[in-house]
Amino acid sequence: MRLHLKSWLKSTLLFITLIPTTAPATTPIKNNETSHAVIFMYSHIGASKYPNTNISIKQFSAHLDYLDKNKYQVWPLGKIVDHLKNGLAIADRTVAITFDDGHLSVVKHAYPRLKKRGWPFTVFIYTDAMDHHPKRYITWEQMRDMRQHGASFANQSKTHDHLTRRRKKETTAAWTARVRADIEHAQQRIGDELGHNPEGTPMLFSYPYGEYNLALATLVEELGYVGIGEQSGPAGEYADLRVLPRYPMSEGHDSLDEFAAKASSLPLPVTEVQPWEPLLKKLNPPRMVATLAKSDARLDQLACQASGQGRIKVKWLDKKARRFAVQAPQPLRIGRSRYNCSAPSATQPERQYWFSHLWIVNAEGVVTEKLKALP
Repeated sequence: MRLHLKSWLKSTLLFITLIPTTAPATTPIKNNETSHAVIFMYSHIGASKYPNTNISIKQFSAHLDYLDKNKYQVWPLGKIVDHLKNGLAIADRTVAITFDDGHLSVVKHAYPRLKKRGWPFTVFIYTDAMDHHPKRYITWEQMRDMRQHGASFANQSKTHDHLTRRRKKETTAAWTARVRADIEHAQQRIGDELGHNPEGTPMLFSYPYGEYNLALATLVEELGYVGIGEQSGPAGEYADLRVLPRYPMSEGHDSLDEFAAKASSLPLPVTEVQPWEPLLKKLNPPRMVATLAKSDARLDQLACQASGQGRIKVKWLDKKARRFAVQAPQPLRIGRSRYNCSAPSATQPERQYWFSHLWIVNAEGVVTEKLKALP
């Protein structure tokens, strides 16, 4: 299928508004440089009243048909994470299929189609939903059945709260204790109902709403989890295991051409990004500086966009070191936004290298004094 890349890049601006970043507290894991995988994230299937997080049944079926026809390998997410952690090779055109929240439509519409193909998938659940709203979410009994046919279930917290947010007058120690208990309660419930993770298998945690900050990501790492985000892009050799990227799917912005472009995308090799912290506390808009490793990405065609503002200027600080800076011209809106950067492959021009960085502006806001615009 011929990919309409201009259309894809334009449309991604609309579907981008999810994750934050700041300075790496740990060195990114570097694995075999040919290894990478694309992780897809779905929420509702065939629930049109949720257009921002829904995929129609027809679209979902077309996505699966495309992967099958084009001979993509569908791996369990845990296997991809294990390979990334241990520097093991992952074949090109490998993907994982994931679902967040555990909505009933997943078992009703997605599960039968995946079961028929024998494909594995991961569902992230927040356990209060299963324990208190069984008519709207997958039940524990259904999960036990689904596990027999390729499904795995992982932690998305107990409450699905905005975990980065502090309560009024909440101290750092109190916040840490509350969030730790929230995450650990969910893991215990999953273990009690479905069995605990076998020793040696990675524990996975999906950030509710795709929101994280340095404090939360550090806590997730200390608890032994690999964090899973919602910022777009493939997971590759420089993947940060505190917050692996995924492509969120929504019905308004995922034509088959766009899906195909995402499935074939390559990880832009970002070795360092400053600031890594996504939660803006001082100035808005943020100035992001990124450093790239060598690749066959056409850096002369590197293009970046800011959520809701379109294309933004790329300033090369050191072309030899492959270090560049970007800054949106206007303050980012309250909530989640992203900077997204992409460049075509020199040897496979139909494929795009991709990287996305999350920013969060809380309702109380940050100083909207603009930093000096990039020349």
